Amino acid sequence: MIKKWKTLDSRYIIQRPWLTARVDRVQLPSGVIHPEHYVLEYPDWVNVIAITADGMFVMIRQYRHAMDQVLTELCAGVSEQGETPEQSARRELLEETGYGGGTWREIMTIGQNPSICDNITHCFLAQGVERIADQALEPTEDIEVILMTRQQVHQLLENNQMLQALMAAPLWRYFAEHP
Repeated sequence: MIKKWKTLDSRYIIQRPWLTARVDRVQLPSGVIHPEHYVLEYPDWVNVIAITADGMFVMIRQYRHAMDQVLTELCAGVSEQGETPEQSARRELLEETGYGGGTWREIMTIGQNPSICDNITHCFLAQGVERIADQALEPTEDIEVILMTRQQVHQLLENNQMLQALMAAPLWRYFAEHP
C-alpha cells in the first residue's frame, strides 16, 4: 500500500505574485530522507471550451514567452480568491474574449504536474455563448480572439499544435463525449 511522505521541514525559496516555490525535506515511508523536494505553489486555474450557438469554438491566440511561440489556446486564467471556479471561468472568458452567457458545466479537474505543483485546473464547457462586450485585457495581455470550427479545433489536436496539456486534455474529452 502506498503511503504519504512525511514533511520534516519546509522553507520558501521565493514568494512572488506569480511564482512561489518551496523546498521540503521529506521522509519516505521506507525511512529514506529526501533533503530537497521542490514544490511550486499556485492558485487554482480555470479554462473554458466556449462554443457559440452556431457551433463555433471561441479560441484565443497569444504569445507564450517561455516557448517563444504564438499559440492557439482556450480562454484560461487564475481562480481569484473569493470566487468559485465557475465564477472565475465566466470572468476570464468575458475579460479575454468579450463572450459570455450560455449554459455552463464543469467537465473535469486536472493537475498540471502533481509531483511538483500543488494546484488544480477546473475545466468548463460553455455552450451557446455570445459576444456581449469588448475585451477587458490586463496591461500584460495581448490576446487575439478567433472563432474556429469543430474540425479546425480537432485538427489542432491531431497535428500536435495544442501544446498546452491542460487545454488539450479537456478538448480531447469533449471530442470523445461529442463525436
